[in-house]
Amino acid sequence: MNVIPQARGLQSPAQASVNMWRATIAGFCASLVGIGLARFAYTPLLPAIIAAHWFDASAAAYLGAANLAGYLIGALAGRPVAARTTDAAALRSAMALATISFFACAWPLSFAWFFAWRFLAGLAGGALMVLAAPAVLAHVPPSRRGLAAGVIFMGVGTGIVLSGTLVPLLLQHDLRHAWVGLSALSLLLTTIAWKGWPAKAGPARAHAPVAHAQGRALPVGPLRATYVEYALNAAGWVPHMIFLVDFIARGLGRGVAVGAGYWVIFGVGATIGPVLAGALADRTGFGPALRIGFILEIVGVAIPALGRDPAWLIVSSLIVGAFVTGTVPLVLGRIHELLAHHPSLQGPAWRTATVGFALFQAVAAYGLSFLFAHDGQDYRLLFVIGTAAMVLALFIDIVAMIAYRGQAAGAGQ
Repeated sequence: MNVIPQARGLQSPAQASVNMWRATIAGFCASLVGIGLARFAYTPLLPAIIAAHWFDASAAAYLGAANLAGYLIGALAGRPVAARTTDAAALRSAMALATISFFACAWPLSFAWFFAWRFLAGLAGGALMVLAAPAVLAHVPPSRRGLAAGVIFMGVGTGIVLSGTLVPLLLQHDLRHAWVGLSALSLLLTTIAWKGWPAKAGPARAHAPVAHAQGRALPVGPLRATYVEYALNAAGWVPHMIFLVDFIARGLGRGVAVGAGYWVIFGVGATIGPVLAGALADRTGFGPALRIGFILEIVGVAIPALGRDPAWLIVSSLIVGAFVTGTVPLVLGRIHELLAHHPSLQGPAWRTATVGFALFQAVAAYGLSFLFAHDGQDYRLLFVIGTAAMVLALFIDIVAMIAYRGQAAGAGQ
């Protein structure tokens, strides 16, 4: 039997498929560590930190803000750092940094020490958000990018579920065991992802030729609209992400345990949301899928402002949880669609979107918290404002779509 050796540097379809899914799993691990754990695991740890007298309530709140600030810096710095090395090296470093930060937080040596490590955990999360998915999706066929992106960002929802289940179990020992346990889990995920990253991602892609883009107009209007829509989504989610549990526990008088149950439901939605959103996008395209998502989000965010029925609150938690993570692959895929003829701009565009998201989320979090403290703790007003942000995002998307189609029709005449 004659065997023709495979040409060096070429992969069989089966090998390419295996490598694609290895990279997708690596992306899943990265989003779980960088966002699911580095950000959301702090929420159930916060009461324990205060109860153990590691820090008082006001200091603990500033530690939460340190993570948001680090996330913004990481989103800004991730791409320039990767351009000097490779995406794979930057991603491995960021996951390792998050792992170390969990371990370091097991010893509250001082406020400055803890603040620095929470900041670095956020920085790692921001870098992982802007680097992981683009590095993987560049090696995924367009017809499978929706599903692959959904699996990657499913890690965020998995982290939320773990934050509501694993952390309380770890806290049964003590607070230090909880931080060390998170570090061990992060180390395991980092090890799984270590060799899964595509070998040629980073500078090789950053300097990709763009000659084929000549004659193709850059869709500036729709791209800017996408940035604004994503940022408005970040603001619209804040009432659920910060106030949902408190609204149910104190605002409706149902207790902390019931409120925590809704947070787990929120996490379940966040786990399945990216995969469902990605599968929808593979069928309809990312633009239509994003508009469907906006409509569902408007309903989900508005429900707490309209009634108190537990069944509807479950629906609200599931919908908003699903799109807190599900919108991410939709926006990323939309950017890839808009810049299909300008591949070298896809990474920078995603970074811009992520930075806008982080900035609006931080501003909305502080702004709504200030409003809540100074208007008699009116929960409903918060959800009304969140709904308004979602309505505005949908309106901008529709206007941008109509304007872009008109421009394209005019150019074709």
